[in-house]
Amino acid sequence: MRIPDWTPELKAQPQDLVDAILARRGGALINLDKALLWSEPVARGWNVYLKAVRTELPTSRELRELGICTVALLTGAHYEYHHHAPDYVAAGGTQAKLDALGAFVKADPRSVPNDAAFTALDALVIRYAAQMTLDVKVSDEVFNALRQHFDTTQLVELTSAIATYNMVARFLVALGITPEA
Repeated sequence: MRIPDWTPELKAQPQDLVDAILARRGGALINLDKALLWSEPVARGWNVYLKAVRTELPTSRELRELGICTVALLTGAHYEYHHHAPDYVAAGGTQAKLDALGAFVKADPRSVPNDAAFTALDALVIRYAAQMTLDVKVSDEVFNALRQHFDTTQLVELTSAIATYNMVARFLVALGITPEA
C-alpha cells in the first residue's frame, strides 16, 4: 500500500466507527479498511453506503457481482476481483464464466461477449459494465436492451453497484491496496 496501514496509535478514530466496520467485516479489518480509517467521514460514509450496495439491494446478486468483476478486471483492481470473484460464485456464477470474462476483457472489452459460458443477460450486463467503466456513456442499444430485463428500480440498483465499484477500483488502484496475505 502506498500509505501506512491505519492503526489506532497512528490516528485515533471513534470506537463506534471502528466497531461498526468490524461488525460489517465479521470481526477483522481488511486492507481497504486500513486505508479508509485515515479519514473518519470517508470511513463512516463508506461503511454505511457499501453495506447497502453489498447486502441490501434485492436486484440479482449474481448479476451485480458479474458487473463488479467486470469493473475489477477492466480497471486492474486486483484487490476488488480477489474479493468479488468468490462472491460471484457464491451467488450462483461459475468459474467458467469468470474465466470467459477474463478472456473477454483481455481480447476486446468493447465488443459483444460471445462465449458460450455466458447467457444473453450475462453478456448484456458485461457490456453495460464495460461501457460504464471504459466510456462512461452507455449506448442506447445496451440500455434499451437492459430495460427488457429490469424494471426501473433494478436498473438503478445495477447501475449503482457498477458505478460504486468503479469508485472503489479507483481508490484501490490509486493507493496501491493489495489483497490480504
